[in-house]
Amino acid sequence: MQLNAVDTAARLSVAPMMDWTDRHCRIFHRLMSRETLLYTEMVTAPALVRGGAVHLLDYSPEEHPVAVQLGGSDPEELAQATKLCVAHGYDEVNLNVGCPSDRVQSGTFGAVLMKDPGLVAECASAMIGAADGVEVTVKCRIGVDDQDPVVVLPNFLDRVTGAGVRRFAIHARKAWLQGLSPKENRDIPPLDYPLVHRMKAERPDLHLSINGGIHSLDEAARHLAAGMDGAMIGRAAYHQPADVLMTADSRMFGRPDPFNDPRDVVRAMLPYIEAHVSAGGKLAQVTKHMLGVFAGQPGARHWKRVLSERAHKPGAGPELVEAAMMELA
Repeated sequence: MQLNAVDTAARLSVAPMMDWTDRHCRIFHRLMSRETLLYTEMVTAPALVRGGAVHLLDYSPEEHPVAVQLGGSDPEELAQATKLCVAHGYDEVNLNVGCPSDRVQSGTFGAVLMKDPGLVAECASAMIGAADGVEVTVKCRIGVDDQDPVVVLPNFLDRVTGAGVRRFAIHARKAWLQGLSPKENRDIPPLDYPLVHRMKAERPDLHLSINGGIHSLDEAARHLAAGMDGAMIGRAAYHQPADVLMTADSRMFGRPDPFNDPRDVVRAMLPYIEAHVSAGGKLAQVTKHMLGVFAGQPGARHWKRVLSERAHKPGAGPELVEAAMMELA
């Protein structure tokens, strides 16, 4: 399997997470890791094509390598949305076949599409046709509801591969579309890592990343050692970003780490924060993504308290972030 630059970056990726992995979060994460592949929040094709909300695709050049995740189930609409994403310069366009939320189901996309691999293949084919060579990928579950993942997942991969997709991120849990909340769907269905590992062993030409329940670089490295091409980390990368990302470049990519001290990462964010606030943005829009950077360190609770209580107030700016750092031991 020949690797391109985005394949290489996908050795470690931060999962797309609604309300979390926005452009401010991605800038913060990129400071800690130059190499890790970052994903946007899911952007729906209808919002882009029918709603004209192209501003949802805005990002900073510093974020590369960065992938955009699209939600939708209409092939033509997804093709149009893909063209918009490509025009914005994203390194990858990913189709969401994993989100179990009610609002996603009501739009007939997300995890419910696991029930219709033929439609997913049509969507992927249309997206590839519109992508002008930018890679189109799929993020999926191992199945939904009463489906048997041992039967469903291989068929799904084969059908969608037939449409031209060669890279998948697989959340190693089923999704229950009725009876479990999105939060519960991230924890309650049991993980089946061996099934995902088997899919890679049986399909060596595919680039497969594993997702779900991975909390550390040690765990990610074990999946890579077991044969996976990549590991995708979600909540741990958000809640303990320094633990996951600050040594990612050296451990996962053999490259120098940008920073050794999370304090230096925070200081490096100050110019970005200053520019954001000066342009009329709110400090809390940025700092809400930074609350966990000192997780486990003395003074971390005080850091979080200062920013949580005061970053939303009028006039709050970089000086508050510096004051919050003074609370650290």
